[in-house]
Amino acid sequence: MNAFSAVYWKEVRENLRDRRTLINALITGPLLGPVMFITLMNVIVNRELAKTDQPLSVPVIGAALAPNLVAAMKSASIDAAPGIDDPEIAVREQRTDVVVRISPDYAKAWEKGQAVQVELIFDSSRRDAAAPVSRVRSLVEGYGRREGAMRLIARGLSPTTAWPVQVAYRDQATSQSRSALMFSFLPYFFVLTVFLGGMYLAIDLTAGERERQSLEPLFVNPVPRWQILAGKLGAICTFSLVSLLLSMAAFATAPWFIPTEKIGIALDLGWRFASQVVLLMLPLIVLLAALQSLVSAFAKSYREAQTYLSILMIVPVLPSALLSVVAIRAEPWMYAVPLLGQNLGIVQLLRGDGMAGWQIALCLGGGLVAAVLAVWGTALMYRSERLAISG
Repeated sequence: MNAFSAVYWKEVRENLRDRRTLINALITGPLLGPVMFITLMNVIVNRELAKTDQPLSVPVIGAALAPNLVAAMKSASIDAAPGIDDPEIAVREQRTDVVVRISPDYAKAWEKGQAVQVELIFDSSRRDAAAPVSRVRSLVEGYGRREGAMRLIARGLSPTTAWPVQVAYRDQATSQSRSALMFSFLPYFFVLTVFLGGMYLAIDLTAGERERQSLEPLFVNPVPRWQILAGKLGAICTFSLVSLLLSMAAFATAPWFIPTEKIGIALDLGWRFASQVVLLMLPLIVLLAALQSLVSAFAKSYREAQTYLSILMIVPVLPSALLSVVAIRAEPWMYAVPLLGQNLGIVQLLRGDGMAGWQIALCLGGGLVAAVLAVWGTALMYRSERLAISG
C-alpha cells in the first residue's frame, strides 16, 4: 500500500469514529438546511393557498350604498363585514388586512353614470396581507371593468371604444423555470454544504494534528510530503462529496412535501440534475479542501483554525447569496470564474434550460485552474518544517 492510500484510509477511519466530525459533516450541514427549508416552504405555501381558497371577511364602510358591489364580493367568497372606525389605524395595528371604503356620494354618482370611488385601505409592507389584498383588488377592478362595459353597451357603443389597446400577455416561462425563482438559493446551500462537509476534517488533519504534536512523527516517515497531503486532501474531498450527495438527496424530497402543482411549478431534482451538479462542483470540492487545509496550516490550534475558517466561509457563499437576490445577465466569461460559474450553471439546470458544452467546459476549466493553484500553495506550506512544530 502506497503512502497516499495509507494516509487516506487512516484519516477516513479515524474521522468516522469522531462523533463531532460526523455530526457536522454528515448531519448538520447536508440535512439541517434542507429539512428547515422544506418545512418552512410547506407551511408558507399551504398557508397562502388556504387564504386563497377560504372565504374572506372584509370590513366594508358604506356597504349599503353599493349593494351590487357587495353582491359581487359575496359571489367571490368575500363577505362584507360591518364597517369599522378609523380603518387606517386598524390596518396599521394589524387588526384587519384590508378595508373597503365606499364614497358617500357613490349612489348619486352611480345613478348619473359618473365615476365612483372605492378605496382599498391596506399596508403593502405586510407580507401576510398580500393574498387578501390581491383578492379584493382583483374583484373590485374586475367589477369596475364589467360595469363600465355594460354602460357602453347600454349607450350603443362597443366596450372596445374605452379600451382601444388590448394587451396580450405571452409569458414564456415554463413550470420548471418558475421553480428557479423559489429555489434560486440552492447553489448557496450546495456550496455551504461542501464547505462545512470538509471544514472540521480539514481543521483536525492540520491544526488538530499540529496541536496534538502528531504531524512531526508523520513527516519523519520516508515518504514524499505531497503524498501525505494528497491522502489528507482525498479524505477531506470524500467527506465533502458525501455531504453534498446527502444534501441533494434531502432536497430531492421537496416535491413530496411542497404542493408544487398547486402553485404552478415543476421541480426536477432527480438523479440527472444531481449528477450534473456533482460534475460542476467537483473542482470546487478540491479547491475548498485545499483552501481549508492551507488556512488551517497557519493556525497553531484547533480553535484558532475554526476562527480563520469561519471568516473564510464568507468567500465561497458570497456569490451564491448575492445571486439569489440580485439578477444578472450571464456573460460567457462568468462561467470560467470559480463559484460564479457554478452558481449560474446550477440555476440554468433548475430552470430546465440545460448547459451548453462550452459552458460546462468553462466551469470545469476555471475551477480546475483555481484548484490546482490552491493545491500547489498548500503543497508549498507542507514542505515547511515549521508546519510540524506546535506552539
